[in-house]
Amino acid sequence: MSEQEAKAHRAGFACFVGRPNVGKSTLMNALVGTKVAITSSKPQTTRRAIRGIVHRPDAQLVIVDTPGLHRPRTLLGERLDSLVLSTLTEVDVIVFCIPANEKVGKGDAFIAEKLAAVRKTPVVAVVTKCDLASKEQIAEQLLTVSRLGEFEDIVPVSAETGEQLDVLTDVLTRHLPEGPPLYADGELTDEPEQVLVGELIREAALEGVRDELPHSIAIVVDEMLPRAGRDDLLDIYAVMYVERPSQKAIVIGHKGERLKDVGTRARKQIEALLGTRVYLDLRVKIAKDWQRDPKQLRRLGFYD
Repeated sequence: MSEQEAKAHRAGFACFVGRPNVGKSTLMNALVGTKVAITSSKPQTTRRAIRGIVHRPDAQLVIVDTPGLHRPRTLLGERLDSLVLSTLTEVDVIVFCIPANEKVGKGDAFIAEKLAAVRKTPVVAVVTKCDLASKEQIAEQLLTVSRLGEFEDIVPVSAETGEQLDVLTDVLTRHLPEGPPLYADGELTDEPEQVLVGELIREAALEGVRDELPHSIAIVVDEMLPRAGRDDLLDIYAVMYVERPSQKAIVIGHKGERLKDVGTRARKQIEALLGTRVYLDLRVKIAKDWQRDPKQLRRLGFYD
């Protein structure tokens, strides 16, 4: 790339924030054009700052999808909020996501207050899930959002239909500094494969479990290695941790049917991600009250 091209090119980071379950991960996947973050109807699905990369001839936009900001009730919750707040100071633009089909509430006001304290970073408000709202609802939501704080732009979008996604990318790109690409062309995320595999297993486990379970499930991928003497099969050994024996019974299900179903759905997603056949060995273990135990949190990958 010539020096002149590098000057015209923009590259930088945008951080997605919002309360749990407002469509941040779905929006990131839609902008990137492939699945790099797991999604679920359960709140607080995202537990890490996951990066997805949008490539354009004139720009490279690196999206950082963060856990939903909320008033934490556990040590895990405190760690996740701390992760989000530290990420806000390290990006070029902040994207505040608020769904079109839900009333703006105390959770949104709480986040707006946090964002107002981050003075040096521009904030763009995005009204998500516009496919689930009428034109009148969207117009009313845009007006309500404008009263929440001072935003550089307010953009209504739908990740499901693709409406206004190009407009949002244009808006975010304008806030990026000039410079060469930060990642190689074609790279869509910098997440290690082992982390992505663990997330796909957790996504499969979240489908169909009772409401108290989502926050109690953690996945650790112990090993990923080619089968001896085979170059077309990958062996993956993973453990699903829950907090109590009753939860273990729920995820295993009657005669192991639910766990088998989770393994089957996860394996299909992993095979699509890695482009190879997979043998998935998935076990369930109890890590008592791990969300409140600093030692257990570290062991499961949630660091201070």
